[in-house]
Amino acid sequence: MFETIIVFVLGLTPPLLSIWVMHRAKEQAEIRLRNSIQASTTARVMPRNPLPPDQYYLEGVGYLIGDITCRFNARSAYIRCAVNPSGPCDNCCDYQPRES
Repeated sequence: MFETIIVFVLGLTPPLLSIWVMHRAKEQAEIRLRNSIQASTTARVMPRNPLPPDQYYLEGVGYLIGDITCRFNARSAYIRCAVNPSGPCDNCCDYQPRES
């Protein structure tokens, strides 16, 4: 009789342990989700950078920054050129006029 009870308890132990682990993992996932939702709602939104003073609109291309007459100009709204991407273009020592 004692052996039957031991076999029965040993047979039920793994499923009960598995259910307990799954329940605990679910609780932890819910806590992490709740924390991430709370963090995203309380996070400050970074203000967008104002437009650079040398940004202009070129018909057919869009917004560009930098000196368009320079050979190294990237023709982009985000970077000025390959040599000096953050600028400024005024009095740049790497300026080379564009060849036609």
